[in-house]
Amino acid sequence: MPTDPADEIAAALARLRGRRPRPPFPPEAHHHPHGGHGGPWSRGAPPWTDPAHGRFGGPARLRMLDALVAASGSLSVSEIAAEVGVDQPRASRLVQQSVELGLVAREPDPDDARRIRVRLTSEGQRLVSGLRGRRRDAVRSALESFSDAERAEFARLLAKFADAWPRD
Repeated sequence: MPTDPADEIAAALARLRGRRPRPPFPPEAHHHPHGGHGGPWSRGAPPWTDPAHGRFGGPARLRMLDALVAASGSLSVSEIAAEVGVDQPRASRLVQQSVELGLVAREPDPDDARRIRVRLTSEGQRLVSGLRGRRRDAVRSALESFSDAERAEFARLLAKFADAWPRD
């Protein structure tokens, strides 16, 4: 069964979302746009209520949820940090906020009782499914003026580009 180019493009865009090249300056020199190290929620506005970020709290949370879906199971906080492209303290905050939202749950690591694993809850799965549906619809809308051959070629090239994009 042939795959839908819109699905392939949406998947490639999701893969690109988590692959950001490192800045050309040391991490300690990075200026945090929100001041402090707590982000916008340190000023009392939780990210899921910020109209600029939507209910799920922004791109980093979406990358985390996408990583959990792609894992088809649970991930450690370290694995989440690597997949999302953030440091471990930021990944821990994303997990904590997502637990509070009911999007993920913590569970003990069966191989190491000192560690936890993080998995999507049914609410998290519903949210990701809805977001992916909207992403797919947006891609389909953007492809309306493309011919079938152009859609297939664009999907092939974008997937190749996403696969080659550096992870570090």
